[in-house]
Amino acid sequence: MLELGVTFSMEQLVLDNDIIAMQRKAMEGVLISDETLAVDAIKEIGTGNDFLAHQSTMNNIELASDPQIFDRYMIGDWRAAGCKNAVDVAHGVVEDVMKNHVVKPIPEDILKEMKAIVKKADDEFNKRK
Repeated sequence: MLELGVTFSMEQLVLDNDIIAMQRKAMEGVLISDETLAVDAIKEIGTGNDFLAHQSTMNNIELASDPQIFDRYMIGDWRAAGCKNAVDVAHGVVEDVMKNHVVKPIPEDILKEMKAIVKKADDEFNKRK
Protein backbone atom coordinates (compact mmCIF):
# COMPACT_ATOMS: atom_id res chain seq x y z
CA MET A 1 0.00 0.00 0.00
CA LEU A 2 1.11 3.50 -0.72
CA GLU A 3 0.27 6.75 1.09
CA LEU A 4 -1.16 5.00 4.14
CA GLY A 5 -3.91 3.28 2.19
CA VAL A 6 -5.15 6.29 0.24
CA THR A 7 -3.99 4.60 -2.95
CA PHE A 8 -3.38 0.95 -3.62
CA SER A 9 -1.20 -0.87 -6.10
CA MET A 10 -1.99 -4.48 -6.86
CA GLU A 11 1.50 -4.77 -8.37
CA GLN A 12 2.96 -3.64 -5.04
CA LEU A 13 0.89 -6.31 -3.30
CA VAL A 14 2.34 -8.96 -5.63
CA LEU A 15 5.88 -7.64 -5.02
CA ASP A 16 5.31 -7.60 -1.25
CA ASN A 17 3.98 -11.15 -1.41
CA ASP A 18 7.16 -12.26 -3.22
CA ILE A 19 9.38 -10.52 -0.66
CA ILE A 20 7.50 -12.13 2.24
CA ALA A 21 7.71 -15.56 0.58
CA MET A 22 11.47 -15.11 0.11
CA GLN A 23 11.86 -14.14 3.77
CA ARG A 24 9.86 -17.17 4.89
CA LYS A 25 11.95 -19.43 2.67
CA ALA A 26 15.18 -17.96 4.07
CA MET A 27 13.91 -18.48 7.63
CA GLU A 28 13.54 -22.20 6.90
CA GLY A 29 17.30 -22.36 6.59
CA VAL A 30 19.46 -23.96 3.92
CA LEU A 31 20.66 -27.52 3.84
CA ILE A 32 24.41 -27.61 4.35
CA SER A 33 26.16 -30.35 2.39
CA ASP A 34 29.18 -30.77 0.14
CA GLU A 35 26.85 -30.09 -2.80
CA THR A 36 25.31 -26.89 -1.41
CA LEU A 37 28.73 -25.67 -0.27
CA ALA A 38 30.02 -26.40 -3.80
CA VAL A 39 33.06 -28.27 -2.49
CA ASP A 40 33.74 -29.91 -5.86
CA ALA A 41 33.35 -26.58 -7.69
CA ILE A 42 35.82 -24.92 -5.31
CA LYS A 43 38.33 -27.71 -6.01
CA GLU A 44 37.69 -27.43 -9.76
CA ILE A 45 37.72 -23.63 -10.08
CA GLY A 46 40.13 -22.75 -7.30
CA THR A 47 39.96 -19.93 -4.80
CA GLY A 48 39.84 -16.39 -6.12
CA ASN A 49 38.20 -17.33 -9.42
CA ASP A 50 34.68 -16.85 -10.85
CA PHE A 51 31.98 -19.06 -9.33
CA LEU A 52 28.95 -17.06 -10.50
CA ALA A 53 28.65 -18.71 -13.90
CA HIS A 54 29.45 -22.21 -12.63
CA GLN A 55 26.61 -24.73 -12.88
CA SER A 56 26.73 -25.48 -9.15
CA THR A 57 25.94 -21.82 -8.43
CA MET A 58 23.02 -21.92 -10.86
CA ASN A 59 21.76 -25.18 -9.31
CA ASN A 60 21.77 -23.78 -5.78
CA ILE A 61 20.97 -20.09 -6.25
CA GLU A 62 17.29 -20.50 -5.36
CA LEU A 63 17.89 -22.47 -2.15
CA ALA A 64 17.74 -19.47 0.15
CA SER A 65 14.73 -17.64 -1.25
CA ASP A 66 13.22 -18.90 -4.56
CA PRO A 67 11.58 -15.68 -5.80
CA GLN A 68 8.69 -15.82 -8.24
CA ILE A 69 8.75 -12.17 -9.39
CA PHE A 70 12.33 -11.02 -8.90
CA ASP A 71 14.73 -12.79 -11.25
CA ARG A 72 18.40 -13.55 -11.04
CA TYR A 73 19.23 -13.58 -14.71
CA MET A 74 22.59 -12.38 -15.88
CA ILE A 75 22.14 -9.10 -17.81
CA GLY A 76 22.44 -10.75 -21.23
CA ASP A 77 19.88 -13.42 -20.37
CA TRP A 78 17.58 -10.77 -18.87
CA ARG A 79 17.77 -8.72 -22.08
CA ALA A 80 17.15 -11.83 -24.19
CA ALA A 81 14.08 -12.61 -22.06
CA GLY A 82 12.58 -9.18 -22.83
CA CYS A 83 14.10 -6.86 -20.19
CA LYS A 84 11.05 -7.09 -17.92
CA ASN A 85 11.58 -5.41 -14.59
CA ALA A 86 9.90 -6.66 -11.42
CA VAL A 87 6.97 -4.23 -11.76
CA ASP A 88 6.29 -5.46 -15.31
CA VAL A 89 6.36 -9.08 -14.13
CA ALA A 90 4.09 -8.21 -11.19
CA HIS A 91 1.68 -6.48 -13.58
CA GLY A 92 1.50 -9.68 -15.62
CA VAL A 93 0.61 -11.60 -12.47
CA VAL A 94 -2.08 -9.05 -11.61
CA GLU A 95 -3.58 -9.31 -15.10
CA ASP A 96 -3.56 -13.12 -14.91
CA VAL A 97 -5.20 -13.16 -11.47
CA MET A 98 -7.83 -10.63 -12.51
CA LYS A 99 -8.64 -12.66 -15.61
CA ASN A 100 -8.39 -16.24 -14.34
CA HIS A 101 -8.67 -16.45 -10.56
CA VAL A 102 -11.79 -18.16 -9.25
CA VAL A 103 -12.71 -17.41 -5.64
CA LYS A 104 -13.80 -20.47 -3.71
CA PRO A 105 -17.03 -19.80 -1.83
CA ILE A 106 -16.80 -19.79 1.95
CA PRO A 107 -18.24 -23.05 3.30
CA GLU A 108 -21.76 -22.51 4.60
CA ASP A 109 -20.98 -23.52 8.19
CA ILE A 110 -18.08 -21.06 8.41
CA LEU A 111 -20.14 -18.32 6.77
CA LYS A 112 -22.88 -18.90 9.34
CA GLU A 113 -20.34 -18.52 12.18
CA MET A 114 -18.94 -15.34 10.62
CA LYS A 115 -22.40 -13.83 10.33
CA ALA A 116 -23.10 -14.70 13.98
CA ILE A 117 -19.90 -12.92 15.06
CA VAL A 118 -20.82 -9.82 13.06
CA LYS A 119 -24.37 -9.86 14.43
CA LYS A 120 -23.09 -10.12 17.99
CA ALA A 121 -20.72 -7.17 17.43
CA ASP A 122 -23.51 -5.14 15.80
CA ASP A 123 -25.88 -5.89 18.70
CA GLU A 124 -23.27 -4.85 21.27
CA PHE A 125 -22.54 -1.67 19.34
CA ASN A 126 -26.23 -0.81 19.04
CA LYS A 127 -26.73 -1.29 22.82
CA ARG A 128 -24.18 1.47 23.47
CA LYS A 129 -25.97 4.00 21.30
